[in-house]
Amino acid sequence: MRTIRPLLAAVVAAVALTAAVLFGAAPASAHDVAESTAPANGASVAEVPASVSITFNNRPLAIGSGVTVTSGGENWADGAVEIIDNQAVQKLRPGAPAGQYTVTWRVVSSDSHPIEGTFSFTAASGSTTAAGGSAVASPSASAPAASVPSAGTSAPGTSGNEAAPAESQPFPWSIVGLAVVAVGLVIFLAVTARRKLAPTDSADAEKSAE
Repeated sequence: MRTIRPLLAAVVAAVALTAAVLFGAAPASAHDVAESTAPANGASVAEVPASVSITFNNRPLAIGSGVTVTSGGENWADGAVEIIDNQAVQKLRPGAPAGQYTVTWRVVSSDSHPIEGTFSFTAASGSTTAAGGSAVASPSASAPAASVPSAGTSAPGTSGNEAAPAESQPFPWSIVGLAVVAVGLVIFLAVTARRKLAPTDSADAEKSAE
């Protein structure tokens, strides 16, 4: 019994190590994030742009996405949001007045979970875009792009997002390798313990027979 106890303790330690490797070293989970906006958050522009855009680190999904551009209590967004590469682009209706605008966006990230946020800008003069005209904003349009709050967290003026699930990450081969080594150690210790127990069991049986 004195021989088996240290071996059992080693086996238990190896099992604990395996569990820690498999469940405690998983990649951190996170949503996609908004990297910049056009116009930049808090920017002052000469006139109301033909469109606004949000640039993400991955391409968002078109389904379930939407952008509102409000000023004076009116939404000046024109039509549905467009997903162009990794941008969500929202056109504005002609005739939008000068003033402060609040852009509230909501998209479905590449991991199929909704993310949202908000930013604002001020226009010195109203829109001069002709009716029926079209324009697509880019991060450099109207004003320099700027960082915005993480798309995986609540931005000022928005409600909280649900807990973020794991996003796509490179497969953790190093973790798998450590797990294999730990499992191999468990098997080795178990076999060793069994072999050492066999002579002891035989000796105990002989003593009992005497």
